[in-house]
Amino acid sequence: MSTRVVSLLPSATEIVAALGVQPVATSHECDHPPAVADTPSVVESRIDASASSAEIDSQVRESAAEGGVYRIDREALEAADPDVVIAQGICDVCAVDTVVVESAIEELGLACELLTTDPHSVEDVLSDIEVIGEALGRRGRAAELRSDLRDRIDRVATAADERPFRPEVVVLDWLEPPMVAGHWVPELVELAGGEYGLADPGDASTPREWAEIREYDPDVLVAAPCGFELDQTARNRDDLTGREGWSTLRAVRMNRIYAIDGHHLMNRPGPRLVETLEVLAALIQPETFDVPEPWMSRPLTAIRRDA
Repeated sequence: MSTRVVSLLPSATEIVAALGVQPVATSHECDHPPAVADTPSVVESRIDASASSAEIDSQVRESAAEGGVYRIDREALEAADPDVVIAQGICDVCAVDTVVVESAIEELGLACELLTTDPHSVEDVLSDIEVIGEALGRRGRAAELRSDLRDRIDRVATAADERPFRPEVVVLDWLEPPMVAGHWVPELVELAGGEYGLADPGDASTPREWAEIREYDPDVLVAAPCGFELDQTARNRDDLTGREGWSTLRAVRMNRIYAIDGHHLMNRPGPRLVETLEVLAALIQPETFDVPEPWMSRPLTAIRRDA
């Protein structure tokens, strides 16, 4: 008998699919692999995701003060009749929080297991794969997937270690206000051959004063706003390029400013986080690694605003 899985965040949906299981319901943001695109959604958002960086920040603050960013569609969740529900505890802005899910399950009287992911490091992501695999009866496949991903990580790290120069890097996972990416990002940068001086591995992503980023003056600056694909980042790039002192930043003067797809790569702690590592390695150590595919990353100022 197959396990009926409801995944409430994109990274978990990608893990479930990689383990060979088709979820019976997902969240409104789950769009990979393509086979899940038509899966019923049990999550509704109060945020206009097409708005500007500053407008989304304002909407999030207002929604948080009025009961939360997300709402569970209880009718859809009940119809899904899940055996396992996968939620998250890392960020109540990125996806529906476990507390909200617990309340819905209790109110509906569902007899299901609730798994909560809370990754802050690469190792946490790999461990989540095994935990989810165990819950879905796919322990062997989970072990194989973890091993494959670890091999790819080690290949990147080994090649990056051979480079004599490790540039200083900043990754921003929000533009207005500017937010320095934390959690697994500092670790990815270091594995890719860079130095990440504004956050330690496992730190939360944190808003920073622009003056602090200017003072750090990175060799490489990457914009990867959470939930933004490249075209949306391009529409909001004035949030960076219009700031005082932008043109004097070392990364700008050396033409080493990039955008990475924050929606599908940087901010999804699932199997494709290894693709994020490979993209970062190409930006940080371009002499060693292949240029990423255009949808993954491009120079920030080279992306058309209407792409």
